[in-house]
Amino acid sequence: MNSEKNIKPVLEIKNLKKSFGDNHVLKGFNLKLYEGENLVIMGKSGSGKSVMVKCLVGLIQPDSGSITIKNQDITTMGQAELDLLRTEIGFLFQGSALYDSMTVRGNLEFPLRRHKDKIEDFQGTEFSVKEALENVGLSDTIDLMPAELSGGMQRRVAMARALILKPKIIMYDEPTTGLDPITAKEIIQLMRTIQEKYNTSSIIITHDVDCARVISNRMILLVDGINYAEGTFEELSNSKDEQVQAFFKN
Repeated sequence: MNSEKNIKPVLEIKNLKKSFGDNHVLKGFNLKLYEGENLVIMGKSGSGKSVMVKCLVGLIQPDSGSITIKNQDITTMGQAELDLLRTEIGFLFQGSALYDSMTVRGNLEFPLRRHKDKIEDFQGTEFSVKEALENVGLSDTIDLMPAELSGGMQRRVAMARALILKPKIIMYDEPTTGLDPITAKEIIQLMRTIQEKYNTSSIIITHDVDCARVISNRMILLVDGINYAEGTFEELSNSKDEQVQAFFKN
């Protein structure tokens, strides 16, 4: 992986601040994501993770600070520009968030229908859907409904949907939550495979220490609205700081 010394980040957050009345959630949060990197963000409930993600995808406007993706500051973008940039970002929602009234095929076709111009870059809708399902090992589920799938299979289909526009940046929101340990390990391995195959840059929001240990190239600990500590899993897990150690205790 490239270091900070020889490459610019593909995504950067500078001094991000967001308050809701007297509740100061983000108090100057900073982040850099580099090409081909898996960056894990861990924070306790109420630490500001969800607010940070919503700012990152343009659902919430921060009070101050900048969010630069591919050299574009999204906090100054209009809606049309923001919608176009979002096609470059895949998002795996917590709980998968599949449309339960659509088949697997329909769920994967949905982003392609919304961005028909992107299909021209590929080999058509049918090819894109089948390729995405092959990437997650679920080709035989194409005509099933979400209710016919296990939780792990639903998470894989959601990953296929996040990948179908071939984004360079992927955001995973609690990718292993609600899964049994064996399925969680399979999802983590799939995330690593995707990173290696497509050289994606990923932000992974998780409470799962095992997930962070296996998947992360680097970690940020979000405490009290700021990036309190940064480093590799080994560096942070061996820290003597009590606030840092609290993340790694059983």
